[in-house]
Amino acid sequence: MITADVVKKLRDMTGAGMMDCKKALTEANGDMEKAVDVLRKSGAAKAEKKSGRATKEGKVACYVNGNVASMVEVLCETDFVAKTDKFNNYIDELLKRIAAGEGNGCVSEAVQAAEKEAMVALIATIGENMQIRRAARWAADGKLASYIHMQGRIGVLVEVEGTDDAELLKNVCMHIAAFNPAFIDRSEVPAEWITREKEIAAAQLAGKPAEMIDKIVMGKINKRYTEVCLMDQPWIMDDKASLAKLYKDLKVKRFARWEIGEEL
Repeated sequence: MITADVVKKLRDMTGAGMMDCKKALTEANGDMEKAVDVLRKSGAAKAEKKSGRATKEGKVACYVNGNVASMVEVLCETDFVAKTDKFNNYIDELLKRIAAGEGNGCVSEAVQAAEKEAMVALIATIGENMQIRRAARWAADGKLASYIHMQGRIGVLVEVEGTDDAELLKNVCMHIAAFNPAFIDRSEVPAEWITREKEIAAAQLAGKPAEMIDKIVMGKINKRYTEVCLMDQPWIMDDKASLAKLYKDLKVKRFARWEIGEEL
């Protein structure tokens, strides 16, 4: 006899729906362990059917615990699911698992492999296709800070040295979210980027004297630095200044800015 209590126990164990649990128990002749296997197989089949469906919504989330941080982008099909407790609780626990793991930088492949079964179960329970698009784990020597914008549409993680000012770190993260810098400072800009920018600027000045072109091109390059380098951009709290001018002791060691669905 498969009672309601037994069905509820299986549901609590697996997170599957009541009807799915009852069917699994019936198929397994009331054997709880076999019923779990039935649900896992069923979940994998459901996940496979949904795997081709577009995942354009989701959430970027961060977790900072002392000198360790984790960051994930998890996608789903609808904004409704991205706001559910089940989806967000999974992300919260996932961030903690990543932080407790290994690696210093991108850990996407390892996390995707480790979470494959959990994702299958979540897809079967929620009923939408989902994927862990990317994941990172940072083990830091400096100070870590994070910021989430628009309920997880954009997430920022930063590591700095030279300050413990929580307000400043929050503002740095907000600045990165708003202005999307490509580099930390000029020293990080690749030579090929500079060459390309010089070629573009020179092409715009065709016909002018060479010495004039060189001077104008360097002016244009310096202007581009203020657009793409975090330390040189007009500061979010004072657009007449920059981080480089205002905070001489601040050293940004690395940052990540992820936006849902952006091109990788």
